[in-house]
Amino acid sequence: MTRVLFWDVDTQHDFMKADGLLYVPGSEEIIPNLEALTGYAHMNGIRILASADDHVPGHRELSDTPDFLTTFPPHCMRGTPGQRKIPETALENPLVIEPEAAEAGQVKARVAGHKGDLLLHKHWFDVFTNGNIGPVLDALDPEVVVLYGVALDVCDKYAVEGLLQQRPKTRLSLVTDAVRAIHADAGARLLKDWARRGVKMVTTADVLRGVA
Repeated sequence: MTRVLFWDVDTQHDFMKADGLLYVPGSEEIIPNLEALTGYAHMNGIRILASADDHVPGHRELSDTPDFLTTFPPHCMRGTPGQRKIPETALENPLVIEPEAAEAGQVKARVAGHKGDLLLHKHWFDVFTNGNIGPVLDALDPEVVVLYGVALDVCDKYAVEGLLQQRPKTRLSLVTDAVRAIHADAGARLLKDWARRGVKMVTTADVLRGVA
């Protein structure tokens, strides 16, 4: 059986809800698709690897004068309601992986011995700055990654680029109707570029039909 992994990027209240501190335009529209993808994964024994911003004051991503490219207003502050994942993408028995690098063998053993989903915390929008992501992916060893979430032109971008560079043999599918960008034009350019580089563009309906 093909080893499939669903990759949920930052589906947190502050990004997904209009009253959030850093709402990604149009994100509320994709919540039904995100819920469908989450339910499909759990019903079919597919593990979800989710990322989540986990900020405290002083993190380099945060700024009172943000450029919305590499710096952003305070958001997803640790312990606040805005930092939580939305209920529609709730994980099952998540194993939380903090950003500080641990011994690789220990990380692999924790992941291999865990039966639920996984949650990668991050202090910077690039999930590959989590020092344990390499051992996590080595333990999971996915043949196919199905990626969705927000924001397409920031956190999704770094997840996709990291996977293309570090897991070139893994087939990557991006769910086009389960993502949203901060800057729509930048998002459109990324989709075109990734399709050219071999990322498979799919819809939620495709995934639910098992053709991702």
